This record gives sequence, C-alpha cells and structure tokens, in this order.
Amino acid sequence: MTKHIEQSFDFIVAGGGLAGVCAAIAAARRGLKTCLVQERPVLGGNASSEIRVTPHGAGLHHVWARETGIIAEITSEERYRNHEPNLNDGGWINSIYDQVLYDFVVSEPNLTLHLNTTVLHVLMEGGTKGVEVPPNTDKGYYERPACAPSRRIAALVTRTLSAEVEMILRAPLFVDATGDALVADRAGCGWRMGTESKAETGEWHAPEKASTDTMGNTIYVWAKDIGREAPFTPPAWAVQYRDPDFFYKQGRHPRNPRGGFWWIELGMPWHTIHDNEKIRFELTRHALGVWDWMKNHDPVMKEKCRTYALDFVGQIPGKRETRRVHGRHLFNENEVQARVKYPDEVAYGGWRIDLHTPGGLLAPTSEPSAAAETEHDEYGVMGSVGPYGIPLRSLMARDVDNLFLAGRCFSTTHVASGSPRNMATCALMGQAVGTAAALMRDRGIDLPTLAEDAEKGGEVTQSLQQALLRDGCYLPNIANNDPADLARNSTATSSSSALLYGLSPEEPAPFERMWTGPRSPLNGNVAQNVWCSGGHLDRLELCMGNTGSTSAQVPVRLVKTDSVFDYHLGGSVTLAEGTLTVPVGNGRWVSWDVALSGLSAGWLRLEIGSAPNVYCVNTRGILPGHNSYGQLSPTRLHPRHSGLAFKVSPPQSAFGPEQVLTGVTRPHASVNQWRSDPRQGLPQWLQLEWVTAQQITRIELTFPGQLLTESHIEESFSIARQVAKDYTIEVDSGDGLWREVVRVENNRAWRRIHALSVPINVRHLRITITATNGDPAASISEVRCYQ
Repeated sequence: MTKHIEQSFDFIVAGGGLAGVCAAIAAARRGLKTCLVQERPVLGGNASSEIRVTPHGAGLHHVWARETGIIAEITSEERYRNHEPNLNDGGWINSIYDQVLYDFVVSEPNLTLHLNTTVLHVLMEGGTKGVEVPPNTDKGYYERPACAPSRRIAALVTRTLSAEVEMILRAPLFVDATGDALVADRAGCGWRMGTESKAETGEWHAPEKASTDTMGNTIYVWAKDIGREAPFTPPAWAVQYRDPDFFYKQGRHPRNPRGGFWWIELGMPWHTIHDNEKIRFELTRHALGVWDWMKNHDPVMKEKCRTYALDFVGQIPGKRETRRVHGRHLFNENEVQARVKYPDEVAYGGWRIDLHTPGGLLAPTSEPSAAAETEHDEYGVMGSVGPYGIPLRSLMARDVDNLFLAGRCFSTTHVASGSPRNMATCALMGQAVGTAAALMRDRGIDLPTLAEDAEKGGEVTQSLQQALLRDGCYLPNIANNDPADLARNSTATSSSSALLYGLSPEEPAPFERMWTGPRSPLNGNVAQNVWCSGGHLDRLELCMGNTGSTSAQVPVRLVKTDSVFDYHLGGSVTLAEGTLTVPVGNGRWVSWDVALSGLSAGWLRLEIGSAPNVYCVNTRGILPGHNSYGQLSPTRLHPRHSGLAFKVSPPQSAFGPEQVLTGVTRPHASVNQWRSDPRQGLPQWLQLEWVTAQQITRIELTFPGQLLTESHIEESFSIARQVAKDYTIEVDSGDGLWREVVRVENNRAWRRIHALSVPINVRHLRITITATNGDPAASISEVRCYQ
C-alpha cells in the first residue's frame, strides 16, 4: 500500500546534479526551508560514481578563471578526502565524491533531501494538473501560446519507488535543475530541442538549416592495470571495430588504456530523452566493441592495454543536450563572442563552444574540434570564448512565474549551450538562483518583479551580485562595492610584500607549470604577463635558446593590456618595440633596455615574435597572474598554464597589501593578492587601519587557493598551498594594546568567516599568518569587515 505524505517548503529544487546541489545549499544557508529532490540514489548527476564525468568549466581554457563559491568548497573538500589520483578524464569520480556531496547537503539544517525520488507531475495553482505537452515533432519544440495567462506551480507530485511513498511537495518557488527540464515541461513552459538555423540566430557556429538534431549521450568505461595479462573476449552482441581510420582519422583517439572516452557517444536517430534505454543498450554494445578493438586489434594500443582489465562500464548515459526552456532572455553565441556585460550578470562561463557531431559514433567524424587538422583552424578559434557573463534572466522561466532554471536546460540557443552546459558553470547558475530565491523572500518580491529589476540592473539585482561575491563567487564584470563592508574604508599595510623580480627556470612558485614542456619554440608569437606598479621600467630579460648555427634576430613588443583575460595580440597600447639578438646556445639571458618612464600601474605583456630555431625557456612554477600565452590566430592569443623565464628591472611592487582592497579576489585587472616576501619566512602579517575606530562583529577572509586551473592538477589528500594553515587575528581599539580575538589552526578552507561573540571597537586589525599549507609566503586575496 502506497504511503502518502504532504510537505511544505520555502523553496524546492528538482534535480540533484551540481546545479541543483549548489542551488539548494545556497538557499538553505540563507535561511530558506529548502527541499532537494533527486531521482537517483546519489547526488552529482553526471559528476557521480554512476556516470563519472569530470566537472569542467572556464578554468581549463582560461588561466585564473576557475569557478569559486560553493563548487570550490566541494571540489577542495573532495581533493582533501579522496585517495584516488585526479585524472583529467574523470577516473577519480568515485563513491568518495558522492559522499562529499552528500555530506554537504545533509549538513545543512534548513535542507531536506529526498533521494530515489522521481517527479511524476506538477500541480499548478488553481488546482490544475500540469501535463507533458507533446512537441511539434517536425521542429522539436513546444511554444506556449502568447495569449495564455501566466501560470504558477503549486506543488510537485513525487514518488520514492524504493519506499512506496508518494509525496506532494509544496512551495512558493521552484528550480528546475533536472537537465531534461522535466518540471518546466510538465508545467507547460515553452522549450526547444535541437538546432536553430543561422538565419534565425546569426550565430557563427549555427547550421544553415534548423533541425531536431542534438548532441548525444555517453557512457564511460574504465580499465585497471592488474599487473599481469588481462584477456578480454567481447560478447557476441558487441559491435565489431576493425578500421583504424574510424579512430585515428575521425577524431576518436584512444590515447590511454584507462578509459574515459567521451566520444563513445550516441544520439540521433534516437531521442535523447524518450529513447534513453535504447541508447544505453547501444552505447554498451559500442563501448565493449571499442575495448575489444583496443585490447585485441589496435596496433597502437594493443600492447599498452595488455595488463589492463575492464573495471567499470557505465549503465547510465550522461546527457549533453535535451530540452532548453524559454526564459526571459535567450542566451546566444553572438553575446558570448562579444563578452556582453549584462546588467544582471550572476554567473560566468569560459569552456570552449563544444558542439559534438549529432550521431556520435554513427557520424562520419567526432566533434569538429577533435577531428580538425589543427586546434588553430577557424572553427577552433571561433569556439574559444570567454570568460563571459551569464544573465539572471536566462535562469528564469518565461511562461511560469515562480520557476528558476539552473543547468543545461536554461534559456539558450543550441550553439551557445555548447559552452555553459559544463557542470562547473551549471553549479554557478545553481548558486545564483538559490541566492536569488532568498533575496526574493527577504524583499517580499516575486519572480516577474525580479526579472524587471534584472533587465535594468536595478538595486535588487545589484544586491544579488554583491551577495554572490560575498559568498565567494566571481563575476568577471562586477567588483565588491558593498557599502556595509568596513574594510573598504581602511588602509592596508603589511610586515613585508613580495617584489616582482621575475622568475628563473627552476625557481619555485605557488603554482606548478602544466601541459607544456621546458621550452616554448618561437614558431608563432608567445607572450608573458608582467605587472607594472607604475613609474619607470628600465630593462626586461628573457631566458632564451638558439639551436641554429648563427645568432638570431627576434622581434619583441611591450604592450599595455586591460587584464589577464585580454587576448588581443598587440594589447590596447604599444609601449615599445625592438629586436633581440639571441646567440647560439641554450638557456642564455637576453636583455632589452626599454627605458620607459611615466608608466601607470597595470598589466604589461611582453610579446615575442616568431623565429626559426629559437625558443623561450619555460619556468617550473608560475606567480599569480604571471602566465604566458601562445598564438591562436593572426590577431589573437590564448592563455597557457605556464610561464616564460623573465627578469624585470627595477623590481615591481606587484603584491602589496593594498591588493586585498581591490574588490576582486583573483588576478584580473590587477594581481588582487597580498603576498609576503618569501625570503623573510613566516610569520608575516597584514594590517587594516581606520581613521576612527569601527565597531566590528564579523571578519571574512579569502585566501588565494588554487586558481591556476581546475582541480585536475591537485593530488589526492591535497590542500591548496596558498591557503593559510595557522593564523591569528588581533585588534587594537586605538590605545596601542593588542588583543587576540581569533586563533585558527590546521585550516584548509579558501574562505573563513569569523563571527565575534560581542561587538569590538577596532582602530587596527592585524592578521598574522604563522604557517601555510606549503607556500613559503603568506597570501590573502580579500579582507571584509562588518558591524
């Protein structure tokens, strides 16, 4: 006999992927009685042990663009707890990852979790039942009539199959984070599935004709090295692969025997929602056939796979694309390419426009960027986008007045979805709408009112943006201007500050070089960021090599740039041009006397032209903000997770204490980080001073963490080296007597909030870092103080 339960909440989130998890946590932390409904037994969606897709986002393609906020809390905690080595292709997504997500959710006192619970249908206000509306089967969309009255959801009707429980879950506000837009569809929202035409959207990547084609689903397979011969015999129903060109000339490269293989993908001719079980079976046939090819037939991989045995074959397809709900703003590629500054920017993306070929394994080639002759072809260049903002209005359903959207079902075109559909970006959407829901409750406003405010970047939207920043998120075009933050009116000093001398090839630095070798050949332009603190710049030096038989002439240019995300070759202003003479030999320091004066503070970029037989030496480590670039096109650079060895004279004050008061917590238009002089060791302190004493009850600290790239470079049981491990906070009310109000040991969190038991009058506030988690220097990105 089925048990019937009815529950009421302030906020209900349908879908327990990373978007839904972050939405629910954000709302619960801000006091909303929140419910999270997830149809699977574990959280994470594609980023769960059931599917094992690695969470990606802007951080892979843009140095210093890693997502922060709740998703950074989750990934940092996972790296600290998980024994699995972090592999870029996702093998570390295991049950420990599931447990971290579960811990975050069940630890929130305002959050109720219903696992193994499926949304059956939607109840609308007025007592009507929402129903699944059949789409226009020829065009793959449902368009709600413009004359139809606005609607509101009253409740979700759910069933927990494993417990024979049916629930009615009521709330005034909902989020559809199901991926398939199940709630929006059942509530009668308009949506689209498939591709728009170039004539309709004007997007560069759009096809000439619209279609119902979607990107396909994937199951992952993983193998384990068992240290001895591991034979494999496929079942008779597995697909047989015998043509090497299918793999090596069509963009399906089995580069390692472990697994992953995102290209084991199928979509059309099947429907990626209704034919999901058929696709699962077909994917299993193909996956086992791919492994049979690698183990028994592939001339390249056969020996490499000799001691590997299959360890995991996924049986839940990971979906890339299904319904995209009509929202109050249609996000499109033209805006992405232009990096539009939306008045209601609440999240951001930066993964490339990643459009997989419809049909997957049944198509002539894999996705164009994988099958291309070079990553620098026009398709790849146009697909390299961001960091770009995402507007709140695209996260609001157009046809239902109390429904937010988070994740890949948000309001976007097919082409534009190719970038923000990645899970780390979806997590930011989730935190944005969860925070917005709490703000709506506090202000007593509804979703249409918030949408009107968002369109003009009104006071409520600005408050939302500031709330997201305060909670650790990053917005590319928004800085902290919170009037309640007392630190903004202080002056910062420190016991020491690191000067920028440059970086030699083997000198240690906070971040390790990634994905590039020790040399950068000059077969195209390469470039290096250099911070200028203003005044004069006498000389720059590069460590270079020349494998030719005679000295080489290399053109160089020093330009001004707006930020670390300025990829325009030539920057905004050219400051100097010259030619370097590079003698024959390896690792020679070559000087350029630029003799510039009257410079304003900001980023400079040293651009080095192409020259045969000449290379720049890469550094082992990277200083914050000081990454290098390679050439993407005749007019455009792309950032690299490495740096060139360089020297600057005189040394520049790049990491002064004033950097904690810029309102930005990562390298962007400035370095945005105080860093002590590593040569002086620890302890080191940072101090804020006010003209008159301030009454303070709350101190919020942000440490730099690991922002070079995504979490894929972090080892198991690791903590970001720049995070302070042991520190104290002392205050002086103006009488010269210091007293300790906070002492922290064994910290591993990027952000720490210290609520004092009683208000304290503070004229001086000093943070003393006595130990870090590995960096020889103390570092802080931001200090906030509140009454």
